[in-house]
Amino acid sequence: MRKFRAAIVGYGNIGKYVLEAIQASPDFEIAGIVRRTIKAECPNELAGIPIVTDIRELDHVDVAFLSTPTRSVEEHAKEILALGINTVDSFDIHGKIWDLHESLDKVAKANHAVSIISAGWDPGSDSMVRALMEAIVPKGISYTNFGPGMSMGHTVCVKSKPGVKAALSMTIPLGTGVHRRMVYIELEDGYDFDKVAESIKIDPYFASDETHVMQVDDVDALIDMGHGVHMTRKGVSGKTQNQLLEFNMKINNPALTAQVLVCVARASFKQAPGAYTMIEIPVINMMYGDKESLIRHIV
Repeated sequence: MRKFRAAIVGYGNIGKYVLEAIQASPDFEIAGIVRRTIKAECPNELAGIPIVTDIRELDHVDVAFLSTPTRSVEEHAKEILALGINTVDSFDIHGKIWDLHESLDKVAKANHAVSIISAGWDPGSDSMVRALMEAIVPKGISYTNFGPGMSMGHTVCVKSKPGVKAALSMTIPLGTGVHRRMVYIELEDGYDFDKVAESIKIDPYFASDETHVMQVDDVDALIDMGHGVHMTRKGVSGKTQNQLLEFNMKINNPALTAQVLVCVARASFKQAPGAYTMIEIPVINMMYGDKESLIRHIV
C-alpha cells in the first residue's frame, strides 16, 4: 500500500504534534516541513526530514497540514490547492467558517483537490457531537463549556499583537456556554501595557467574552496545554420531554487537534473535489482500516 505523503506547513505547537501523529499512522509518511525561514539549527525530531520554504520544493505531496495561525489559513490553502494538493486546517473563528468554506470550495473544485476546514476539536470533533445531539434531540438548548485550559487560537492571537513578547490565554468556563478569558503576557520594552491590553480585549477573538489581561515576568512558568470541554443538550425527542445528553473530555489541546487533522486528511482522499467541514464527512472515512472490519468492531 502506498502511503499518503504529507507536508506540514508551519512548525509550532500544532505542527510538532502533527508530525508525531503522522509518524504513528500506518498510512502516512512525512514529505517535509514548510517554514517561513530555515534556521541553522533545527529540532532533533526533524533530523533527516526535508525543510523548505516553498511546498513546491518537496517531492510529491498528497496533502498539506496547515499548522499556521488561523488568520493566514485562507491564503496558504488557496496557494496549495491551486497546485492540486489537498489541504486540512484547524481554522477556529466560528463566525467565519462558512465564508472560508465558500472561498476554498471554488479553488478546490477548480483544481480537483479537497480542502477540509476547521478540523480540530472545536470546531471539529465537538461540532460532530453537537450535530448528533441535535439530530436525536431536535428541539432543545445546547451549552458548550470549554476549559479550564489553554486556548491555542486565542494565545496565537495575543502573540500577534505589537508589544507582546510571550503570551498565554486561558479559558475559564462560567457555565451555560459563558466563558472568562484570562490572558497573561510578557511585554516588550517600550510598550504601554494598558494600550496593549486594550488591543487584545477589542479583538474579535475576545470582544464577546469577559477578558482580563495581566502582565507577568515569565509566561512559560504558567503554560499547561491541558484543556477540556463539557457539552450538554436538554430537549425533546419526538414529543417526549426531558431528554438530557452530556459529553465530556479532558485533553492535551495540540495533540488532539493534530490527531483530528490526520483523521480528516485520510478522509480527504475519499471525497469529491471541494471544501468540507467535519460534519459533512462520514466518520468511517476518517478511520484506518477496511469497512467490514471497522463495522464488525464498532457497530
